[in-house]
Amino acid sequence: MSDRQQQYEGDILEADDIDDERPGKYKVIMHNDHYTTMEFVVAVLKEVFGHTDASAEKLMLDIHQKGEATAGVYWYEIAETKAMQTMTRARNEGYPLRCTLRSES
Repeated sequence: MSDRQQQYEGDILEADDIDDERPGKYKVIMHNDHYTTMEFVVAVLKEVFGHTDASAEKLMLDIHQKGEATAGVYWYEIAETKAMQTMTRARNEGYPLRCTLRSES
């Protein structure tokens, strides 16, 4: 074994060294309020979350009728980013639309 191989031998990760716990996915929950327009919610669902016209309309109605609905399910960092993008956009338009994250598990 060369000196270079000995130098890095301790840096090799064995299967037992790897932390197998991976972060789970999170739901981005959109909550109903009495001020945000249905048109704005549909636009955000399409533009931020990638929904089709039909799925955005259905989700908007679920939010309106049930008080909340899942806009999408993503890895934590992506879910957090989408929630923040949505709320920032809503604030810029003068709406109090709120999103929260829930663990999928």
